[in-house]
Amino acid sequence: MASKLSGIELTRYDDLFKTDAEREADRQERIRIVPAAEVFPYSRQPYTIDRPTPDLVRLMDSIEHIGIAEPLIVRPRESGGYEIISGHRRDYCAKAVGLDTRPVIVRNYSDEEADILVVDYNINREDLLPSEKAKAYKLKLDAMKRQGQRTDLTSGQVGQKLKGHSSIDLLADQVDESRKQVQRYVRLNKLIPPLLDAVDAGTLKFVPAADFLSHLSEKEQTYLLLVMERDEVYPSLGQAQRLKQLSAEGKLENNIIDLIMREEKPLERKVTIRNDRLQKYFPSSYTPKQMEDVIIKLLEGWHRKRQQEQAR
Repeated sequence: MASKLSGIELTRYDDLFKTDAEREADRQERIRIVPAAEVFPYSRQPYTIDRPTPDLVRLMDSIEHIGIAEPLIVRPRESGGYEIISGHRRDYCAKAVGLDTRPVIVRNYSDEEADILVVDYNINREDLLPSEKAKAYKLKLDAMKRQGQRTDLTSGQVGQKLKGHSSIDLLADQVDESRKQVQRYVRLNKLIPPLLDAVDAGTLKFVPAADFLSHLSEKEQTYLLLVMERDEVYPSLGQAQRLKQLSAEGKLENNIIDLIMREEKPLERKVTIRNDRLQKYFPSSYTPKQMEDVIIKLLEGWHRKRQQEQAR
């Protein structure tokens, strides 16, 4: 670093021989402290920032006690300020604990470079939801395809050409997934948001959703969602296959969706009795199993009485 003598800043010997571009790069890499109001999330950021995971709680606790240890990577915005390439969760935690400044490193990335990097900085997190992988894989694939179509990208970091390989094969190798699995995640982007939420929740299985339901039209998916919520059912692999086939043939009317969803899974009648309603009928010492046994015996007696009455 440059030293000071009697108030005069002396230039380091090596700096005398740097090009203007190199000096600009050095200036850009310095950590700056900027107002929090000048830092914005990346517009195409594919990850959920505020999902309460143990990792996020630890990060928030750390930032509250010692501040942001690792600066955010940002790029300048055309409308002013900076947008985050790496550090969305650090920014969220800092905002939650009331920090009004951010340490940042400013770099000038193209849209393609930014799309790829914003994916790469978090793609190996173990707690990613299927919807997050779906959005991230699509964002990176689209950027890689655009890079492959351009000839003016020279960045050594992310501007590598596809060199005859398909972008999906390169991505599959980078994220340690099979080509088929990457395709499945990308297909999830065709689901309407409530169905994608159901995949995240695990109530709608990944393979039926990706391989088959994602091919249904928005109207067909919307009615399927209605049936799922109304009847508390979820399509099996076989049901999803038939839904896709009939949709491709233009035969998937609402009544057909109803029939298919009732074929393999007859509706279960669920009855839940709150504990406070049962307690007044049983001694406090009774366990739930003892209460259940008594209820079943009473129901058996009621059932026999009904049969006798109907036989008269």
